[in-house]
Amino acid sequence: MDLREIINEIDSLLERVNSAFSILNLENKKIRIKELEFIINEENFWKDPVNAQKISKELADLKDETSFFEKIKYDLLNLKDIAKDDIVDKDVNLLFEIDKNYKEILKNFEEKEFYILFRGKYDKNNVILSIHSGAGGDDAQDFSEMLVRMYKRFCDKKGFKMDILSETRGGEVGIKSITFMIKGDYAYGYLKSEYGVHRIVRISPFDADHARHTSFSLVEVLPEIEENNEIIIKDDEIRVDTFMSSGAGGQSVNTTYSAVRIVHIPTNITVTCQNERSQSQNKEIALSVLKSKLLELKQKELLDEKNKLKGDYKSIEWGSQIRSYVLNPYKLVKDHRTNYEETDVDKVLNGNIEGFIESFLRKK
Repeated sequence: MDLREIINEIDSLLERVNSAFSILNLENKKIRIKELEFIINEENFWKDPVNAQKISKELADLKDETSFFEKIKYDLLNLKDIAKDDIVDKDVNLLFEIDKNYKEILKNFEEKEFYILFRGKYDKNNVILSIHSGAGGDDAQDFSEMLVRMYKRFCDKKGFKMDILSETRGGEVGIKSITFMIKGDYAYGYLKSEYGVHRIVRISPFDADHARHTSFSLVEVLPEIEENNEIIIKDDEIRVDTFMSSGAGGQSVNTTYSAVRIVHIPTNITVTCQNERSQSQNKEIALSVLKSKLLELKQKELLDEKNKLKGDYKSIEWGSQIRSYVLNPYKLVKDHRTNYEETDVDKVLNGNIEGFIESFLRKK
């Protein structure tokens, strides 16, 4: 690479960095940093430890984000100034060093650039992920368990913590229904792409004639809502039932009425949690899940109304799959929203779903 090519590459990367500044509203975030620093310096700041930790984390995250992109921009401008020096064109070693530094800056930027795609209101939040078996009997229940394994592998790679909130096993094999709480930075941002009906086509391991079967599972993805003034649940709007847990968690969990089922009477939404040892903990988690479901319902109603006004309203039906996993007569995993596909089905089912996630986020 000659000097002119290097300068052109630096200019091109500077455009991407400036675009990131604009997309991420970094100037507004600097103003927010000053506001939070003022709040933190107030005398009574630590009297509310929970709120103080929340504000401290927000400040630390904003500082990390702004300082990273500012340093990238500073380093690029500095490198460009050096590259413009006449001596560079005559010094092969210096040219090599500039190219090396540029590639290092590029690598650092591209590792962070992916997070620009996480601009949704709840993208940083933890996520509540549920899988429900659909049409297909044992095949569908087995497929649901395959999806559980896929998401577990993905979460392990990302360092996310995945806890079962409730689970209903299949009669013979697999899973009828299961709900997880997944905790980690940008967990919802990553996994919101998975919401919808997943379809598998394969030779059924449960068919003596070895016929090809198609089955479905529904994946629901909700952000965990810790505090939301928009969603208020009144005591007279819910019915709380307790029952003996059938899930994992130790002997005391399975022999006391610690599991909690909450029914939201106006919408008939039902939420169950049986993972924790105490009834109060399960109730608290179940209420959190219910808030997330009610927020989703509210947002869907607004979106449906908007689509009706636009004249292009389409209801989402159970059969409208977002992704197909074909194991026979050929091997292919295809996302029908983005047309992104991979032929290594085993790799995908082992948790390598980043390609599908990125293609979805970029299209959005």
